[in-house]
Amino acid sequence: MTAAMTAPMTEQPFTADEMMTVAAARLIDNGTVCFVGIGLPSAAANLARATHAPDAVLIYESGTVGAKPAVLPLSIGDSELAETADFVVSTAEIFRYWLQGGRITVGFLGAAQIDRFGNINTTVIGDYAQPRTRLPGAGGAPEIAGLAGEVFVIMRQSKRGFVDKVEFVTSAGHLTGGDWRERSGLPGRGPSTVITDLGVLEPHPESRELVLTHTHPGVALDDVVAATGWPLKVADDLSVTPAPTAGELRALRGLHERTAAARALAG
Repeated sequence: MTAAMTAPMTEQPFTADEMMTVAAARLIDNGTVCFVGIGLPSAAANLARATHAPDAVLIYESGTVGAKPAVLPLSIGDSELAETADFVVSTAEIFRYWLQGGRITVGFLGAAQIDRFGNINTTVIGDYAQPRTRLPGAGGAPEIAGLAGEVFVIMRQSKRGFVDKVEFVTSAGHLTGGDWRERSGLPGRGPSTVITDLGVLEPHPESRELVLTHTHPGVALDDVVAATGWPLKVADDLSVTPAPTAGELRALRGLHERTAAARALAG
């Protein structure tokens, strides 16, 4: 796969990251209440709000409700979030009233590692006591993964990130598969969609193992299999993700251009 692909719908080149972000943004419906992580989840959620879902309510862990940033935030403490929010509450209220109260439709997360059952690792690579790599940690992701109505995960796909079993379960997906979530008493559905730069994976309705349901334009099935650290199952009706439209690309590129300009001015 090349770094840029040609979209028949737009007759414009687009990158794998742009395809991934657009595919993720399309999952957010207008009016969705979305608990957003920083990075790729934030880009996708703000693209959705700028295109087909202007009434999506974006919530960040710092307590901003209804944030409408014109540029992508550097962190949950970015002043852009508080300045554009409908209101700001305490972090405790975000988790107690909004998340535990069942008011979050979608949790949108990234990950360093994910396994075949959608379990996420953002803590360590290697032994916990003496890790090869120490990652940023959990933050609010475990609670989001457990309590949000459903969870979308967005991350680039490689064997390093898509592993048979995560080395540390930071945020539980479907843990050992099957009906584990129901037996555990977790109210949320867990990871319902994983969007990557190569395609889209969804859990099997019974086993809950992630299954490839879509490849992105220009991506060969063999490339997706080679970037997965377990024997990847493929849906019988495997589809190709619709290419980004010209409007989606304009909105996404405008968002990134404004962000770069704002950071250059501040730096």
